[in-house]
Amino acid sequence: MSDLPFGFGPPDRDPERREPGRGDQGGDPFGLGALFGGMAGGGSPEDVLGKMPLFAELQKLMNWSGGPVNWDLARQGAISQLAAGHQPSSEQERAATAESLRLADLWLDQVTELPSGIERTAAWSRVEWVEQTQPAWAALIDPLAERVVAAMTSALPEEAAMSFGPIAGIMGRMGGMMFGAQVGQALGSLAGEVLTSTDVGLPLAPAGTGVLVPQNLASFAEGLDRPADEVRLFVALREAASQRLFAHVPWLRQQLQDAVHAYARGITIDREAIERGITEAMAGGMGGGLDPSDPESIQRLLGSGVLEPEETPEQQMALRRLETLLALVEGWVDAVVAAAAADRLPGHAALAETMRRRRASGGPAEQTFATLVGLQLRPRRLRDAATVWGAMGQQHGSAERDRLWSHPDLLPTSEDLDEPLDFVARQGLDDELAALTADDAERAPDRPSDDEDEDRRELGGEG
Repeated sequence: MSDLPFGFGPPDRDPERREPGRGDQGGDPFGLGALFGGMAGGGSPEDVLGKMPLFAELQKLMNWSGGPVNWDLARQGAISQLAAGHQPSSEQERAATAESLRLADLWLDQVTELPSGIERTAAWSRVEWVEQTQPAWAALIDPLAERVVAAMTSALPEEAAMSFGPIAGIMGRMGGMMFGAQVGQALGSLAGEVLTSTDVGLPLAPAGTGVLVPQNLASFAEGLDRPADEVRLFVALREAASQRLFAHVPWLRQQLQDAVHAYARGITIDREAIERGITEAMAGGMGGGLDPSDPESIQRLLGSGVLEPEETPEQQMALRRLETLLALVEGWVDAVVAAAAADRLPGHAALAETMRRRRASGGPAEQTFATLVGLQLRPRRLRDAATVWGAMGQQHGSAERDRLWSHPDLLPTSEDLDEPLDFVARQGLDDELAALTADDAERAPDRPSDDEDEDRRELGGEG
């Protein structure tokens, strides 16, 4: 995956992705017979080009009108990337998934006030993960991509637009193709390692659906020296805990999406950098010059960094908010899973440490948000968030711990995570202050005011 937010990659030219029946042209692999035959028959240029396999595929891609990301291309790219190692889930794996998630929910009932968020279970293959999570990805990525494409188009110098000719007029569709190729690559990579529907910090499955990915679970369990059913139950606990949180904290999903979209609203492109880059490219730099008819030369320009957005203070604030929320979600899941599994799952400590190492080395959540917005999740934030939730449960009980999710303003801030135990200690003081205030309010009607005391004394003297 690209280190730059939405790094652009060329559309995949794998002939297996072409429409059935269009890849086999016998002795005329490029369809030139269709070109000259069509011209002789008086066909329009569009009709003629539509009969050529290469141009027909390009025409289909360029005719995408479903939004700023070409999701057809993204889906094709991701599935093609996964095809070689694809393993459909078996009936036995589906049954084991359902049983593990059911047992996980029973254990969690005893350690959290939040009820179950799972109404149905699913054991997805990697390809099913791509297909089933696409609507959630579209809601997250489309606004970001739309803003980037708009910034690219508005910043394109007039001279370059004239040089590009008709290409400049379809910048949005080119952006959709480029985003489609990049998103497809990212989703294909993620699908090869995610264990659940919530591994990236967001619920990506349809509401109420608890999901495990058996093929990836088997790979994850290799070398852990723990029974497969124990590993599956540990991961099921994490999925069930995440589902509870997102099902019963209605504002949480929207807050996470809003943080990504707040970053998107601040995207601007350095027009001068684009002008310098294009001038250099057209003068022969960047590996051979810019030729509007050569897709590879355009790709070299897009990959050279001239379109990399400049980050504003507002965007940095949005990233801090996003990082804090993701850390709080992950930390809460760690805390409640530890409470549920510590005395029941023999290998919990080893599995939890494996999960921490997986995050520290750049797990699915970090990869995803690094690609989307350049966010690098810091392991220290995750540890501090887990400390907050663990200490809250120990010192104040699970009900008070979970009560912090009742409103965004009650949650720890980024500054609170710098001193997590201080935040927990303040919660106790706040509770005592609230209790004292409540006691004062209850006694107030029975206690006479100063004016009432004076009136009584005067009345007593007159009597």
